[in-house]
Amino acid sequence: MAILQTERDSEALTSAIWKTRSAGVEKVARLVISLSITVNVVASMGTFNTAILPAGLTYLQQAVALLMWSVLIYASAFVRPRLQLAFNPDLIALLAFYTLAVVSVLWTTLNAAAIMKSAALAMTTFGAFCMITRIDIDDVVKATSSGLFILVAASALCALAVPDIGVDHSWMHNGQWQGVYESKQTLGFVGAYLMFFSCYRKMTGQGWLAFLVAFLLASTCVLASESRGAGAVALAACALLVTSMWSVGCMRLYAILPFVMCILAGLLIVYFYATGYDAIHIGDATVNFTERTFIWHYAISHFDDAPLLGFGINGFWTIPSIYDYFEQNHGWVLDNYHSGYIAILMETGFLGYVLFAASILLFSNKVLYLISTRSIHRAHCALIIGFVALSFQTNFTETTFLRSTMFTSVLLVAFLLATCRPVPETDF
Repeated sequence: MAILQTERDSEALTSAIWKTRSAGVEKVARLVISLSITVNVVASMGTFNTAILPAGLTYLQQAVALLMWSVLIYASAFVRPRLQLAFNPDLIALLAFYTLAVVSVLWTTLNAAAIMKSAALAMTTFGAFCMITRIDIDDVVKATSSGLFILVAASALCALAVPDIGVDHSWMHNGQWQGVYESKQTLGFVGAYLMFFSCYRKMTGQGWLAFLVAFLLASTCVLASESRGAGAVALAACALLVTSMWSVGCMRLYAILPFVMCILAGLLIVYFYATGYDAIHIGDATVNFTERTFIWHYAISHFDDAPLLGFGINGFWTIPSIYDYFEQNHGWVLDNYHSGYIAILMETGFLGYVLFAASILLFSNKVLYLISTRSIHRAHCALIIGFVALSFQTNFTETTFLRSTMFTSVLLVAFLLATCRPVPETDF
């Protein structure tokens, strides 16, 4: 009996040691995931100023971002899932859209850039799944906020201490802050995202000092960059957060906003397609959103060339005749649609836009269900709704949908996936 008891004690001790080691490994893996997120944010949120990183080395930012996603995916193998996803229509529609986007490279010219973007989109979409199922949403927000804070702090320091780099001296934007970035719009939206996340962290227990430092620094960068659109969108998203926590009725109303924005964007596309105008005409006024509508009109005018499946990922502006014709007519050209909705339409076609809109409709429906059944933490629900609304509003004039390495674009996928759950929680 004594020998048997000794063997049982030895087995129990061995089991305890392995559990302790497993817990230690998982703790380290979670830390690695959080650190990879912070580094990823710093590397991927926009192109750095050429005085900081020469133009020929900008690919290093994407390389670092993809390396961090590789690290996150590898580390997630050592972490037990915290969130189980259900293979329901909302998940199926979302995966169908991103699968279409990834395989659409097959009907492009198959240039190296398109193939790499397709591979990167596949990796980051899987990375979004690993991230949201392995660590808590609040940990994701904390790590993301840390990266954004580093960027806005560095930008403010650069603008004040090294104005030759941190301040835009071009005739169009003279005196506006651009910080560490090549474009003042990038700094504006980085600041806007930090304002939003700072507001969320204050609502979930962060101290006043940390909140004020982050929020005021972010808002200063937004104002100094004169990115009024970014500031307005950030304040609106913060208002969504506050009112969602105050009223469930408001939360239900905001849940349908992303789908409403998909419909409005669709109507805007139809306007340009049907009229052939290169600007929005309201009475005697002409609105072109600093010539963005010229790009929208030009892209939509080629919709009939590939209506069902589109030109494929990274397959429109890489066509020499399309690129050169726009440059000859306007004297400038950007390989950027300046509208995420038009990017989806042109690269994945009518089918892609329908799949995308369907996934967002199912997302809104699922969120309403989660709210009614109290199957999701209320603060997390408010965060997801606010962030999705912020992203969808931003994509009216900027392109972040289908960005394969930009962290906030992938975070949108992660937050959409976070609602594809079988409703296992009861904390509201």
